[in-house]
This record gives sequence, structure tokens and C-alpha cells, in this order.
Amino acid sequence: MTEETEKPVAPIKIGDNDRTVVPTLPGEAAFLLYLHIAWYGFRRHFAYRSAALAGAFTNTVFGILRAYVLIALWTARPGLAGYDLADAVTFCFLSQAFIGPMQVFGGGLQLAERVRNGDVAVDLVRPASLQLWSLSDDVGRAAHLFLLRSLPPTVVGAVLFELVLPPGPAAWLSFAAGFALGVVVSFAWRYLIALSACWLVDDRGAQSLSLVLTFFFSGMVLPLNLFPGWLGDLARVLPWSAMVQVPADLYLGKRDILDALGFQAAWAVALLTLGALATSAARRKVVIQGG
Repeated sequence: MTEETEKPVAPIKIGDNDRTVVPTLPGEAAFLLYLHIAWYGFRRHFAYRSAALAGAFTNTVFGILRAYVLIALWTARPGLAGYDLADAVTFCFLSQAFIGPMQVFGGGLQLAERVRNGDVAVDLVRPASLQLWSLSDDVGRAAHLFLLRSLPPTVVGAVLFELVLPPGPAAWLSFAAGFALGVVVSFAWRYLIALSACWLVDDRGAQSLSLVLTFFFSGMVLPLNLFPGWLGDLARVLPWSAMVQVPADLYLGKRDILDALGFQAAWAVALLTLGALATSAARRKVVIQGG
């Protein structure tokens, strides 16, 4: 018998400085992988359907309360912000329906926690993009919450109030595209906030700031058309408006389709690009032990 000596395990740096290259999957295999991750994300979140239905109940109650506030406001000021009363109430229930899929109150990603406990090192050596992996999982989450947390408040709102419906198939398709792009913009922003944990000792401050900015500038409080002067102009060009205001305006037919979708797509590309650059910078910071 020969005695085998165990070789010492050398640290592996994940980054460009040591010329280490993480293998990547070919296009078709990567597409199937991300599709599988999206389905897994849907199934994983669907296991918590009771919590989603409880959230739907809460959104419905607050939607009804908000609707009556807007009814009083629009009764006193008809045609405010270019909306009639039915438009305003519809906007109210649409914004309530967007809370879950757009994750208006932040979170929804496990990335920050995985950075804190070191599990992100495993994510970075997978032969797949960390950003696209996270996006695929988030798409599954959004699909689950759309079914269980978005539809119930909208149905109840349609029963109790006179809600507006898009006039035809083109309007429905534009709304579907705007909704999907809103989910992507929301993910891209939350991904950047979560990835900030690579540089911040505690990312809770960034998360709290993100919550305030998203809640105020997305259109959740009031339609952004009601914001006066320069504040309204600024709010309408910030990325958060792509999450609530723009999809709602597409549903109501209040905005040119190509202009709205182009605005959302531009912010999606810009934020995803920033996320890719931040991921590359974070990769160079990570050192794991392995052979």
C-alpha cells in the first residue's frame, strides 16, 4: 500500500485579478435553467399561500378605505389630474394589486442575507449569472403573488365599485407588457439595494430608504399627476414610477403606449446594467476556501 498525502487546500479567488474564469452555460441550457428557477420560485412561494391570501385581504380592506377617500376628493374636484371618478377608483385598486408583484415595500430577495452569512460565495461560482438567477426566482415570486394577492382585491373592487376596463386587446397587451417591465424594474432596483450588503456593514438603512422612495415616488400614495410643479415632473421620470404609475396609466389608456413601454425598458436596461457592474465588483471582493 502506498500512503497518500493530502494536499493543502488553496484559497480560490473569484475575480479578474487572478485570471480565474467561472464557467458559463451555453445559451439553450442557460435558458432552460432560468426557466426552471422561475418555476421553482413560483412553487416555493406558493407553499406560503395562506400568507399571500392574508396579504390579499389586507390589500382589499385598505383598497376600499382608499377608494372612499378618493371618491370624496374627486367628488369635490371632478377631473383632477386628468382622471374621472371611475379612473381614480380603478387606479386605487390597481396600485393595491401591484404591492405584491412589484414588492413595493422592499425585500423579496434572499441575496442580502446570503451576503451576510457567506452563502453568496457559492452563488458566485455557479456556471450561471447571479443576477439572472435572482431575476428568474423573482419572476416566479411575482407570478405567485399576482395570482393570490393581486387578483382578489381587484375582483372585490370590481364588485363594490365601477372599475374601468381597457377598451380592447391592444390595451390589454400593452398593460401586460407594462406590468412585466414594472416587475423587472422593481427587481433591478431591489437587487442593487440587496447587493449593497457587500459594502455596507448593515444594509437595513439602505432598505429603509428604498422603501420610502419606492412608496412615495411610485404612485402608491397618490397618482403622480397630482404632485405639483417640479416635484411632479421629477417623480414621473424617476424609476419608481415605472412600477405603479406607468402600468396603471397603460391600463387606463392615459399614456402613449410606445412612450410608456420605452420609458420602462430604458430604466430596466439601465438598472440591470448597474446591477451587472455591481455584481462584477462584488465578485472581486469574495474569497472562498476550496480545492
